[in-house]
Amino acid sequence: MLGVSAAGPVGATRSIEPISPEPAGQPSRSAERDAWAVLAGVDGLGPVGFNALLRRYRTGVAILDEAMSPGGIERLAAIPPDDGRDEADPGRQMRLPETVAKAIADAAHHAGQTLARLEDLGLQIVTTADDLYPSRLAAIDMPPHVLYVLGNPLALEARSTIAIVGTRRATDTGRATAARLATALASVGSTVVSGLATGIDGAAHAATIHAKGTTVAVIGSGHAALFPRIHQRLARSIVDAGGAIVSELAPDIRPTHGTFPRRNRVISGLADATVVVEAPARSGALITASWALEQGRDCFLVPGPIDAPASAGCLAFLREFAGTARIVAGIPQLIDDLGLASRLAEPGVSDTAAATLVEVGEAAGRIGREVLRGRATVDELVAVTDWPVASVLTALTMLERHGLVVGIHGRFRASGPLAGADPTRVRRRPSARV
Repeated sequence: MLGVSAAGPVGATRSIEPISPEPAGQPSRSAERDAWAVLAGVDGLGPVGFNALLRRYRTGVAILDEAMSPGGIERLAAIPPDDGRDEADPGRQMRLPETVAKAIADAAHHAGQTLARLEDLGLQIVTTADDLYPSRLAAIDMPPHVLYVLGNPLALEARSTIAIVGTRRATDTGRATAARLATALASVGSTVVSGLATGIDGAAHAATIHAKGTTVAVIGSGHAALFPRIHQRLARSIVDAGGAIVSELAPDIRPTHGTFPRRNRVISGLADATVVVEAPARSGALITASWALEQGRDCFLVPGPIDAPASAGCLAFLREFAGTARIVAGIPQLIDDLGLASRLAEPGVSDTAAATLVEVGEAAGRIGREVLRGRATVDELVAVTDWPVASVLTALTMLERHGLVVGIHGRFRASGPLAGADPTRVRRRPSARV
């Protein structure tokens, strides 16, 4: 049994406890979690093979016990990994490669070192058998059996989670757009998921933290081989802000061209919707967008100039998946399209107007909402907010620059998109029933 390793109990894996007790005769949940963590690090053992082994042996502990028993390697290698046939030769039954069976045996013999390594790195293990496994990710086809989590695993199961992804070679405009989107989403309580890459990903993570929101980074390497190294400080900030760094790869696995597409399916799988900000014609962000559609999730793309290389992929994707992929027509429109505008509802302000005010920031947004309620002069705004005159004037200037209010003879009224908000859509708080 692997619940306690040679190095002692693995505290990092004990912080996630099951809600219900284990059935009689079954290994403890913590021992089973340890076994899955060991198996997840076996090179060549993917989700299909893992499933086949669990079908045969029922538990991860039993798989490792079998691997260490006499003749266990041969018995493991005799298991069909997909209960199917070789497509190239239908008459030949597929088998678990002997090299993988030997790797499982080797992992079992070194389980103590593996678990101690996870503890040293401060990683928590979340498996598909755990109650804390994110439900969105569990709903995709072949979800990772094990997630290695640095930080808060509860961040993976937020009420609303939106992925923001894009090219590493982002333009200044693209980075600014990603930051604006992330800030707006954080303001409505959404968790922002991205891939910790340079460019669009980094801008989205950093802006979310700056907005005091929660963000989750899914990496294409193990935690001990964090990539890119330039974002190590950003990764620490994500964890310090209550977010998490997540990987399905063992700690010391280095990134390769093949690990990033795997990472991308987890990014989209953790999110209700994926937003692509900039993507050239050949971009990993488009892989994430494709995964989102395949997983039945919403996918939005920011359009750009028709001759801009950084927008070529977004424009082509919108054309190829017309009617399925959706355009980002603006930040208020995106918030509305995501069904998040109702979170901003307050008396006297429509959902559309509240979404429009998200982008101008908290202070200007407060003044804009008061203007919508009929406070038309600086004196009225100072009285209702109890702010200094200078602060009210600064907020009004911000709103005027965005074309949201206009001042005439010392009185202010809604303008532009804010004036176009339909007052009949004002949401009222439900009255208490007696």
